[in-house]
Amino acid sequence: MSGVAAIDCGTNSVRLLIADVVQIDDDEVQVVDVDRRMEIVRLGEGVDETGAFAPQALERTFEALRGYAEAIEAHGIELGPDAVRMVATSATRDASNRQVFIDGVREILGVEPEVVTGLDEAELSFVGATAEFAAEAAEGGHTDLKPPFLVVDIGGGSTEFVLGGEPAVEDDLVRAALSVNIGCVRMTERHLRSDPPTAKEVAAATADIDAALDEVERVVPLREAGTVVCVAGTATTVAGIALGLPEYDSERIHHTRVPAAELDRITGELLASTSMQRSEIGVMHPGRVDVIGAGALVLSRVLARTGADAFTASEHDILDGVAWSLVF
Repeated sequence: MSGVAAIDCGTNSVRLLIADVVQIDDDEVQVVDVDRRMEIVRLGEGVDETGAFAPQALERTFEALRGYAEAIEAHGIELGPDAVRMVATSATRDASNRQVFIDGVREILGVEPEVVTGLDEAELSFVGATAEFAAEAAEGGHTDLKPPFLVVDIGGGSTEFVLGGEPAVEDDLVRAALSVNIGCVRMTERHLRSDPPTAKEVAAATADIDAALDEVERVVPLREAGTVVCVAGTATTVAGIALGLPEYDSERIHHTRVPAAELDRITGELLASTSMQRSEIGVMHPGRVDVIGAGALVLSRVLARTGADAFTASEHDILDGVAWSLVF
């Protein structure tokens, strides 16, 4: 048994997965969660407008990474490229001063953040979200999860789409993928400035999202999906609201199926509520209060475009894909 650490730094949050790699037999390896952490650092604050990272956003991110480095070493994992991998996504691709970010990460973690392309990000999310499906199907569980799978990762700056087949069949893994700039932070900063947003603002955001989905459909056949799997904080928060949970419970949320009508109802309520009202929702992380309406709107428009009657929320995502990449 050995340990690995995966870090995902997006526009809104930075997340850590520490996992043990357990050899079951000659043909089977399992990646077992030890510690998952998430900090809302808003690295992409203002990047859409200024094109650069704000100094305060960089410092919030570095402070979170210092804490993660301590946790990694406390688990007996040596900092460095053999067991630690960090991916950095949308905001880092856009920032003119990204070298400051890269240098800071190298100093703290002993590795450079990989500024992955949208395609790489989508593929890692797909592996992370679907790697467990084959094993679960063999055990008779989750029979409603049918390939091909469409994995949708709504981040702060961008949303990734990847359509693929059976996770265990390498040649059928990824058929099409695309990343477009319709994340929850970007849509909030660009359109939803009132509290609550006005009908005009929501209409503008909807038009922006729909235009991006037109672009997606030219590359990814969204309506071919047998199962829509949505990962990251927007989808899991909406699933927690649908379940009526008094507080966030990742085990209850994982693989929750949310009908389209329920998603639309929740989206409408979030967009019609004030930030104070959203902050009182039991499953709501404080760092998502101001952007969850935009995220839910993206999710709602995506599901409508697929024609699916529901989405499945997954707690396993790009972090798990990064962890698996350290094993193989």
